[in-house]
Amino acid sequence: MGTFADVQQDGLGGLEHNFVTGQLETLVNWSRARSSWPATFGLACCAIEMMATGGSHYDLARLGMEVFRASPRQADVMIVAGRVSQKMAPVLRQIYDQMMEPKWVISMGVCASSGGMFNNYAIVQGVDQVVPVDVYAPGCPPGPETLLHAIHTLHAQIENGELMRRRAASGSGAGIVIEQRDGQGESQLVSLGRR
Repeated sequence: MGTFADVQQDGLGGLEHNFVTGQLETLVNWSRARSSWPATFGLACCAIEMMATGGSHYDLARLGMEVFRASPRQADVMIVAGRVSQKMAPVLRQIYDQMMEPKWVISMGVCASSGGMFNNYAIVQGVDQVVPVDVYAPGCPPGPETLLHAIHTLHAQIENGELMRRRAASGSGAGIVIEQRDGQGESQLVSLGRR
């Protein structure tokens, strides 16, 4: 069994795992996954879809995420929704640094993930250059179903402890890319454009 100083300094990592601490770690990861609070960081059109996900139709309250926090010190999930300009990048990093540990990032939309159609000097070509990204939600803009899928993916990774192991090993985010779930497939977008 680890000493009190080990536990105080390293948290659960300072304890040797047995049936009691193993169960405790599972309980802590379960509670982290179900009580993650997102920081409000909407930058462009993806923010409208993020706000729609917070509405009553999609009910983020069942995931423990009903309150988008205005203070980064009360949040542990950052959903970067939209394009990040070079001027906004230091602000994004400052907000990320002020968030409580452990913290996670979802990159929402093609603009946040890779710069999108804005391939110029004013837009950061991927938010992963500023903060470590755990889950990438594709789309332009991704609908609420895709964001919910990204949140479920993040929660599953938090619950099984994989994100904490990856972060400790590499210092970067998980970089999980999910599929788009909101029905905006390529064939559907083409048919909508022909009407």
